[in-house]
Amino acid sequence: MRRLAVFAGGFSLGVFLAQYLLQDGWRLLGAGLALALGLVSALLPQAWRRRGVILFAALSLGLGWSWLCARQVQRPAQTLAGRTEYFTAVLCGYASKTDFGAQATVRLEGVLGKAVLYAGRELLELVPGQTVAGQARFSDAARIRDEDVTAFTSKGVFLLAYGQGELTVGEGTRHSLRWLPARLGRAMTERIQLLFFGDAAGFLTAILTGSRGEISEEAYLALSEAGLNHILAVSGMHCGFLMALAGLLLQSRKLQALLGIPLLAFYAALTGGSPSVLRACIMLSLPLLAILARRESDGPTSLLTALLLILLANPFAAASVSLQLSFAAMAGILWLTPKLYRGLTGEKNRGKAFRFLAVTISVSMGAMVFTVPLTAHYFGALVLIAPLSSALCLWAAAWAFSFGLLSVFVSFFCLPLGALLALPAWLAARYILFAAGLLSKIPYHAVYTANPYLKYWMAYAYLLFAAAYFVMRAGRRTYLLASILAVLTLALTVRLGEVRYGSDLDVLMLDVGQGQSVLLASHGVCALVDCGSANSWKHPGETAARQLAAMGRKRLDYLLLTHYDWDHVSGVTGLLARLEVGALLVPEGEDDAGLQGMVLSAAGAHGVRVRFITEEERLDFGRGALTIFPPLGETGDNERGLAVLASAGENDFLITGDMDAATEAKLLAAYDLPEIEALAVGHHGSKYAASQTLLEALRPKTACISVGSNRYGHPTEETLLRLARQGCDIYRTDLHGTIHLAWNQEDRYG
Repeated sequence: MRRLAVFAGGFSLGVFLAQYLLQDGWRLLGAGLALALGLVSALLPQAWRRRGVILFAALSLGLGWSWLCARQVQRPAQTLAGRTEYFTAVLCGYASKTDFGAQATVRLEGVLGKAVLYAGRELLELVPGQTVAGQARFSDAARIRDEDVTAFTSKGVFLLAYGQGELTVGEGTRHSLRWLPARLGRAMTERIQLLFFGDAAGFLTAILTGSRGEISEEAYLALSEAGLNHILAVSGMHCGFLMALAGLLLQSRKLQALLGIPLLAFYAALTGGSPSVLRACIMLSLPLLAILARRESDGPTSLLTALLLILLANPFAAASVSLQLSFAAMAGILWLTPKLYRGLTGEKNRGKAFRFLAVTISVSMGAMVFTVPLTAHYFGALVLIAPLSSALCLWAAAWAFSFGLLSVFVSFFCLPLGALLALPAWLAARYILFAAGLLSKIPYHAVYTANPYLKYWMAYAYLLFAAAYFVMRAGRRTYLLASILAVLTLALTVRLGEVRYGSDLDVLMLDVGQGQSVLLASHGVCALVDCGSANSWKHPGETAARQLAAMGRKRLDYLLLTHYDWDHVSGVTGLLARLEVGALLVPEGEDDAGLQGMVLSAAGAHGVRVRFITEEERLDFGRGALTIFPPLGETGDNERGLAVLASAGENDFLITGDMDAATEAKLLAAYDLPEIEALAVGHHGSKYAASQTLLEALRPKTACISVGSNRYGHPTEETLLRLARQGCDIYRTDLHGTIHLAWNQEDRYG
């Protein structure tokens, strides 16, 4: 391995160690230890000496650089957290809409690093380079309330600024060439909206400019479930398409190198400079530089050099999910793809169609070998159909990108010709979306880590193929046997995950952060009570749908909403886009925030029958029953909500939504409730819920609290003490994850 690769690998290892294992002073201590090991390496034999010294010196630099950036960049920014201050900032890009206004990435005056500014819709009228000034309340972007979050710091954002009052706007440097890529990206987006329509427009906006905000949730879901969402993330594939297009226009290799490097740099800036596109642009630029310098280049050195440069610019990028997936995919392609291709094609001269199929499968499997554990960890899914999806759609992605880019640029000069060139791109985009929709409906196209046994199967499968590769003299038959064993054990794993939920009443309080979503199941009949979260990084609709899939269910019989607060209904639209729902049961009457309209509109769009609960209803539910109690309060969404009692024999589980103590008392007075085995503690453990009166009347043995990071202090110490004095076993989603309780009718408590 080249010395540059050794240095880049050592530096990157140091940064990753600092990001995930070592904090503060330990980083500096680790840097000193690595430096000492480098000095010791000077005593090694000649064959190992130079590489040892380079490796440990680079490791020391990586740890030290991470410590320095945390001290000089992140920590000064964090001193503003929790304060309201006057600020002046420059917009780094165009603003985007939020539920309550708009947000934009800005660079604060006097502070290194960037911030995300949240303000009113007036931000949408501004352009990159303009200045904004005003009062803002600042918070630490690395810690949102009590949770560590890396989505911001991995992009160099260290503060969140919440605007207070009106902002003062200035011209700034809006006309500088520095903002040309951003302006061109916006112009391309507008041109795409003119040339295309529907999800095809959103799809082409994503693959050409890197902006995924225009594609519908249904289309994005289909692409994700089919294992094709990587097409939307601008990466090496798109940069490869760009350079292939440039190669058709520029025949000279030297001319390609001279113009290709600035073209890649401009494209990276235009698409937002995500780690995946930076990795691709650097890796493609290094061979071009090698052409100019008349030097050879190799894949591993290019890959590690790209990682080195990205981490030098921002060591916090090590925690970026897109960076990890991009580099893991490329590492797998470099290592495994050539071996797979040789194994598939053998020594015989195959036809073009066969070779194309072999290349597609080899690249897809190579990209998956190291990314599968990451996608399972971060996204909770293993898309089994991904290799087939890639074989069917990657050629169309190249077609859509090439003709889409040509049509957009030609349309600036001749709109009719641009519209003509747009037709092949539109057809390719529609084909990909259509194929994704079909593939995502195939049973078991994906499996989910909501099945707790899946992680053990993944470890087994990797060990199985590792044994075939390292231990045995692996021929095709050996790998075929390993593949058969992997498929059979996966089928067993999926079945074990399904039969795990076979009780007369299964209750799963899903971990959706600060919100509530409770899944009830009884012998094939399923109901979901609430589907929402106040934590924007949680996706309650996806969580519920994947839990149902792990249980072998593709349909939800009942969706019940206790009331219309955002943290109880935010996931409804995402849930309805993912699976069929038999009936939606909701309280009657308007809500304070106007969210009822959103819920009913989503139900109408998906053909879901809506029932308003105005009196007590009892529903047959597998081998159990559901009793739904109508609203009893007179004012406030929390008090005008439903309560739900799930029963199996003598075992009962009560959900009260966000009822306060006064409404709980009305519930006890109006209905003859039994003693219960478990209680979904109301209002996420608020001091006003789960009153002493309710606990003494119902005598629950288990208390389940659905809660996440919040500014309200939920669950309160007062409520926890009240539950403890009652003798309840207390479980919390923020501490224990998804909570699973199960009873059979013959059990008094399970």
